[in-house]
Amino acid sequence: MDQINLGAWIDRTDTIDGGVSPQQAALIHSVLGAPGSTAPRKGDLLPHLWHWYAFPPLAAMEELGEDGHPRLGDFMPPVRLNRRMWAGGSLEFLAPVHVGEPLRRRSRIADVVEKTSAAGPIVIVTLDHEIHGQAGLAVLERQDIVYLQIPETFKPPRKTAAPKDAVVTEAVKVTTPLLFRYSAITFNAHRIHYDLPYTQQVEHYPDLVVHGPLQAQLLINTASRQRGHAPRLFSYRGVHPLFAGDALDLRVAALNPSEWVVCAVANGTHQTMQANAIWEI
Repeated sequence: MDQINLGAWIDRTDTIDGGVSPQQAALIHSVLGAPGSTAPRKGDLLPHLWHWYAFPPLAAMEELGEDGHPRLGDFMPPVRLNRRMWAGGSLEFLAPVHVGEPLRRRSRIADVVEKTSAAGPIVIVTLDHEIHGQAGLAVLERQDIVYLQIPETFKPPRKTAAPKDAVVTEAVKVTTPLLFRYSAITFNAHRIHYDLPYTQQVEHYPDLVVHGPLQAQLLINTASRQRGHAPRLFSYRGVHPLFAGDALDLRVAALNPSEWVVCAVANGTHQTMQANAIWEI
């Protein structure tokens, strides 16, 4: 598949310092906060998954590829496939972190898997992250990034039907300003989220693509709000692209008192992301 020994990148590590300042928290809240709520201030608890906004990629302009992502080959393996997707992940929240608190992320490439599917070659890079705060280890995270070759025409994956027995259904309005502002708070320059000509003409998607992490954030927000507090464990997996023109709703199904299944649904018909939230282990 790839003439480079991608397995040689397994166990490579990277460490970066960061945090969410009060000003950053206000910006993030303006994008993700519940209507009528106030932004967390210095010393307040950092909401779950907000550590994603604490370590923005700092690649210089000349280090970006055509798609807007930093070029590969340093910490990340130089995969010779031109479509990248944040496919899913899992997290365990061990200790609280706070707005204004210095954070450190230690990342390790846990695995690189190369295989072939009906859609062509696939490379899956699995990352393990440790997020440390002032009190020590706060978050354990596993992240899966999938690389594919851009097809000549858009061929959507098989659809998974939306659940009909949801306990809670919440509608979310997806707009291009939301996609732009989410790209801004993550410092994510991937053009499929804001550049429609590139999205349609180069990557051959029919419309702007909604970020996978944005869907995961909306799902954990809904689960936390409905339950009254955030879960201890959270896992998520993208199963179908969600586009800017789709009608999005978030659905919650309670499996048992300690674990809920939540999912994002497009146009009332099919799931785009599946997730599990667990409060007790």
